[in-house]
Amino acid sequence: MVVMNADTGKIIATLPIGDHVDATAFDPKSRLIFNSNGEGTITVIHQDSPDKYSVVESVKTAPRAKTMALDPKTHQLFLSTAESGRFEVLVVGAVHDEASDPVLVGAGDIASCDDLAGAYATAKLIDKIPGTVFAAGDLAYPDGSDEQFANCYGPTWGRFKDRTRPAPGNHEYHSGGATAYVRYFGAVAGDPTKAYYSYDLGQWHIIALNSECAEVGGCDETSVQGKWLQQDLAEHPAGCTLAYFHKPLFSSGLAHGNDPQMKALWQMLYHAGADVVIGGHDHDYERFAPQDPDGNADTKHGIREFVVGTGGKNSHRFFTIPRPNSESRQADTFGVLKLTLHPKSYDWQFVPEEREDV
Repeated sequence: MVVMNADTGKIIATLPIGDHVDATAFDPKSRLIFNSNGEGTITVIHQDSPDKYSVVESVKTAPRAKTMALDPKTHQLFLSTAESGRFEVLVVGAVHDEASDPVLVGAGDIASCDDLAGAYATAKLIDKIPGTVFAAGDLAYPDGSDEQFANCYGPTWGRFKDRTRPAPGNHEYHSGGATAYVRYFGAVAGDPTKAYYSYDLGQWHIIALNSECAEVGGCDETSVQGKWLQQDLAEHPAGCTLAYFHKPLFSSGLAHGNDPQMKALWQMLYHAGADVVIGGHDHDYERFAPQDPDGNADTKHGIREFVVGTGGKNSHRFFTIPRPNSESRQADTFGVLKLTLHPKSYDWQFVPEEREDV
């Protein structure tokens, strides 16, 4: 099967399917493509993204059962066959129900004790979104102390602490090696001397890393964290992998921008086939097209990065010249990133704060 851009005529993907194809159907809800083949099979292909497709499976039907129709309401396939002189209709069962797929939602750079309006606004959003919450560093300003976690993070994002999986930022290390952060979150934040760990959500493997390299003995492949990451990726060869940590490798933010210390972590994730990386640090929202660790566009194997430093901190919210592959940017509102994690793909949505002035 060939997938082509209807506007440019460019071939996007070529995928193997069966012989003597009679019909092709696309289910927009599941993003599954079905090809009915004369040999008695249906080749099922998933649209991972507009420019990436993958073969899911080959479903056995009956010889020459290739005239096919899709019911968009029940998501069932109907195929006709006339083997042995008798007309029959084959029904292929409904496809996966996406409504039950897990949600990961969150941001970084959250509760600033001098002005909690932004943190309250984003917490109000997460109150209405079920799922696992990621908190991508710099959670209690200015110093990540016990008092600031209790009085500033606690009344805002602390109200869904029981479903939060955090990662530390640089401000957490203003207080004695992130000790207040560790005390606040406890065992859920991983080994207190490392603060990196992993877990699974549905069919996705999720990795929370520590971008404060100097505090954990480095971030390269020979460091303790680097060796742990390589082992964790090898032990969890999931079809889909997402990682989050505070400092992004790529950012168009004026205050911080690209952080080359993160390149080694990116390289390990890239070579393992990771799909998504999330960061914060710059107090804005930015989405990049899939790219490799050198910043080259890579639609087939690249990682899509989101910078989501929009959790509530109210300073340095400006951009410089957009970095290559930057697709979307905004720095005028707080908000959270909502990811719905399907078995072989994901959907994203930046959810902005509810504002009365717009």
